[in-house]
Amino acid sequence: MFQTRIIKKQLHFKQPAGTSRGVYTTRDVWYILLTDTGSRHYGVGECAPLPALSCDDIPSYDEVLATACKNLEKNGEIDREALLPYPSILFGLETALLHFRAHSLQFWHTPFSKGKEGIPINGLIWMGNFDEMYRRIGEKMQQGFRCIKLKIGAIDFEKELELLAHIRRHFTPAQIELRVDANGAFSPADALEKLHRLSEFRLHSIEQPIRAGQWDEMARLCAATPFPIALDEELIGINRRDRKIELLETIHPQYIILKPSLHGGISGSEEWMELAAERGIGSWVTSALESNIGLNAIAQWCATLQPALPQGLGTGLLFTDNIDYPLHIEGDCLWFHPEEQEPDLLNWLKQ
Repeated sequence: MFQTRIIKKQLHFKQPAGTSRGVYTTRDVWYILLTDTGSRHYGVGECAPLPALSCDDIPSYDEVLATACKNLEKNGEIDREALLPYPSILFGLETALLHFRAHSLQFWHTPFSKGKEGIPINGLIWMGNFDEMYRRIGEKMQQGFRCIKLKIGAIDFEKELELLAHIRRHFTPAQIELRVDANGAFSPADALEKLHRLSEFRLHSIEQPIRAGQWDEMARLCAATPFPIALDEELIGINRRDRKIELLETIHPQYIILKPSLHGGISGSEEWMELAAERGIGSWVTSALESNIGLNAIAQWCATLQPALPQGLGTGLLFTDNIDYPLHIEGDCLWFHPEEQEPDLLNWLKQ
């Protein structure tokens, strides 16, 4: 049997993180510590809902989390049905158990966990003004990224087209794969026209061109788009299997993007992938501003999927007060180095 403990920490970004829900300078995280009652053995999971975005960003979060932990202590397993509306809690409990049972940060035995292969990732360009984004693009190119994801919708659309034109003047699609994330910034009335203008730059895909919840409008866009559309925010709050099927068959996007903290934990994300694959819809995995504890869990799981496409797994390295993990971005891949000493998680949680 094991005991649970909840430790809440506030992490600080190295630089302000511009998102579709504003600019984050800090973020609150709840860590679940599982401790074996008969030994010093333990496991840690991360619960990190995103303010104004996660479906479980609720005033009663502490109480729901405490109840879930008590149920885990009592029953020895996760009540997944009860936690479907709380994906970040489900993710935290799932990954705490994975850590606990693995006795190591290597949750599965894969070439990634053994330090033999890296996971290809995209270079993320955060929202900002034209000069900031222009500079960040240059930095990612110099670092060797072959896939760049550019968040758009924060500045003038013509300026954003200039940024894309700048990249394409220097790099062909064979040299640099370009993805853009509109975070729902386009209106249904002008979205298709903007997609046609964006298509001139031979993009891999665009995430969430219009805001979530407009299934019929999104379905029309996915049917008429000149290049692939990927759903992200659209999946938030769709936690039951029948509703997932309904969304996929109504909209039929080209891709879906899975963030375990937002989209049902690891089990819910696997269900999304299974249902999407059955319908010829592709997918990839992205972290959602977790610390290295959550990032490692996502990366260890992602490696079991043997991803062919670049994943979005670089965001755990954004905090000044992050815990050091044997995770490193080298070139355009995330690597795990098992030969490095594992961090003193218990001491870090006490700080």
